[in-house]
Amino acid sequence: MRRRPGAAASSKGKALMHRKSMLVLAGAVIIGAVSVYAYSAGSMTPMQKPTPAATRANPLMTPSPLPFEAPPFDKIKDADFKPAFDAGMKRQAAEVEAIANNPQPPTFENTLVALEKSGQLLTRVEMIFNGLSSANTDATLQALQEEVAPKLAAHDDAIFLNDKLFKRIEAVHAKRASLKLDPQSARLLDYYYDRFVHAGAKLSDADKVTLKAFNQEEAALSAKFSNQLLAATKAGALVTANAADLAGLSKDDLQGAALAAKGRGLEGQYLIPLQNTTQQPLLSSLTDRATRAKLFEDSWMRAERGNADDTRATIARIAQLRAQRAKLLGFPDHAAWKLENQMAKTPATVDAFLARLVPPAVANAKREAADIQALIDKQHGNFTLAPYDWDFYAEQVRKAKYDLNAAELAPYFELTRVLQDGVFYAAHELYGITFKERHDIPVYQPDVRVFEVYDADGKPLALFYCDYFKRDNKSGGAWMDNFVQQSRLLNQRPVVYNVANFTKPAPGQPALLSYDDVTTMFHEFGHALNGMFANSEYPSLAGANVARDFVELPSQINEHWALYPKVLEHYAINYKTGQPMPKALADKIRKAQTFNQGYSLTEVLAASELDMAWHSLPASAPLENVDTFEKQALEKAGVAFAPVPPRYRSSYFLHIWANGYDAGYYAYLWAEMLDNDAFHWFIENGGLTRANGQRFRDMILSRGNVGDYAKLYRDFRGKDPSIEWMLKSRGIGSTK
Repeated sequence: MRRRPGAAASSKGKALMHRKSMLVLAGAVIIGAVSVYAYSAGSMTPMQKPTPAATRANPLMTPSPLPFEAPPFDKIKDADFKPAFDAGMKRQAAEVEAIANNPQPPTFENTLVALEKSGQLLTRVEMIFNGLSSANTDATLQALQEEVAPKLAAHDDAIFLNDKLFKRIEAVHAKRASLKLDPQSARLLDYYYDRFVHAGAKLSDADKVTLKAFNQEEAALSAKFSNQLLAATKAGALVTANAADLAGLSKDDLQGAALAAKGRGLEGQYLIPLQNTTQQPLLSSLTDRATRAKLFEDSWMRAERGNADDTRATIARIAQLRAQRAKLLGFPDHAAWKLENQMAKTPATVDAFLARLVPPAVANAKREAADIQALIDKQHGNFTLAPYDWDFYAEQVRKAKYDLNAAELAPYFELTRVLQDGVFYAAHELYGITFKERHDIPVYQPDVRVFEVYDADGKPLALFYCDYFKRDNKSGGAWMDNFVQQSRLLNQRPVVYNVANFTKPAPGQPALLSYDDVTTMFHEFGHALNGMFANSEYPSLAGANVARDFVELPSQINEHWALYPKVLEHYAINYKTGQPMPKALADKIRKAQTFNQGYSLTEVLAASELDMAWHSLPASAPLENVDTFEKQALEKAGVAFAPVPPRYRSSYFLHIWANGYDAGYYAYLWAEMLDNDAFHWFIENGGLTRANGQRFRDMILSRGNVGDYAKLYRDFRGKDPSIEWMLKSRGIGSTK
């Protein structure tokens, strides 16, 4: 019943850690996902001929007059983005040139602080564009995404590879010991110096030309990959006119499938859209094996159809480019370059961490497979367990072992109650914050809701947007991001959003969630808290702008409160009867938490190992055959167990090809080690209390990028993290 890591990717996954345009690593421009719907971002109505620019002011060009500088989505049109991007890049280029050519000797104020203040227009445009292009895109934004990505890469390179600018930063950095800077300012100085060096500031002029070409090509290919994948995922949906093919689905699921088909003009048919992962949620319910096989095949082959949306050539070239760039920058491979500023530091540390997990995970998965095969044989199935059978029969095994039926849980998990009486309630108990829904703040799509968040002292803290239902023009998965980043320097308060892909109910029906959906809500809100509680002078160091393998700690530890007795009994109310979930049923959920964890851990390990394999390629490696490489990588890592496919295949692994998790997907498991160890501290110290929440807020959630994450964690926990609590929570046992 545990939420499978990656479902809530920054997104993030999707763009989980937003950035000022100039602060992203060179070449790692992330613009978001794409779609095929032709809808206006601002009007939420079919695209109309845009108002000529000469007759209206571009609302992106000036700070929003709305509370918290929230985006004026009711005024923003697609046509506003291109001129705003162009103006934003031009303005920041001028600001940076003024800093680089300042005749005054370089100081922290006239160089580093000035750099932090630059690019505010571009940052505003990019944050809003990223939000729309990932959650509510259209053909216009999709085309602009591919057009602007290489331009942004070139813009970033013009900053990071500006020799005059770097020499000023280097001069200030050289005398840092005598500057008597406060801790945040000292960190900002180190941060800029390290990022410039990491991005190639010390390369020769000739090598900088080569690097720029690499970065621009990679940015263009990453944007292309996002567009290919969204189109491939949409086209990969299972469509049938025969309701018998969908035997086993609930009435609500069938209605949802009919509604999805109708939305695409397929009246009288049924459509099951693909989720971003290999396995699909409804595989646990479909009784027809042929339908299960078809749905799985649609998912498995979505981006490998040999058509324009086949991503294999795109990702093979991205991997090759990254390896060649790493060599140019003085690293053996992309993973070594990417991990230099992470908590793990080196590929060797990541490889050793994953290697400790593989044997017990695969051994458990094989035992689970034997149990499932025994059930199939008992039912005279006369077939060998295949990946598309796993969830269907695992659900039956779970029912037999724990007497727990997923359908029995759904009435207790109505979305609004989970949000307000679960997610918000836990946050109030821990941190004292409160929420008030705002209906006067414009949104980009009618399903989006907005809440103003108040701190424990009653003062306004943040705005929180939530967009939970799946749409064809929305990227898969779930993520958190900012529309406005907190910064005392810029006098900005955070505007944060969560996006997910839950099934939208038929009109008039309640939105009922699975327990995985519930934990996804808690997970993403943990990221949101990280953004809301940001308390930094400088935007570059604020909120979730931290190492990839540390950023998941706030989200994953927040998942633990979903089953905490005081919280669960507050929100798990049957929407029909108004009665709370019986204690016996809640106990079954808790007992079932260790069920199927061999599978769950193995599929994530397989994806993590694929990520590391792709990004450990040397620059001399040829352009890889994607399918051959994938097969060999899984076998070498010891995770090639046929019934358990990787959570993501290489060809639809959005995290690593376009969303910043390259050489970083291991971060979910690394953070799982941290979150289980940290949650044990909560339990040792009284659990869900204001004192504990305040300590976690003060020592983790509000700190942002402090650089030394190991020390930050030790200061909170009192010792280094132990992997054993993670394994115990999964019921897998020690790796020793």
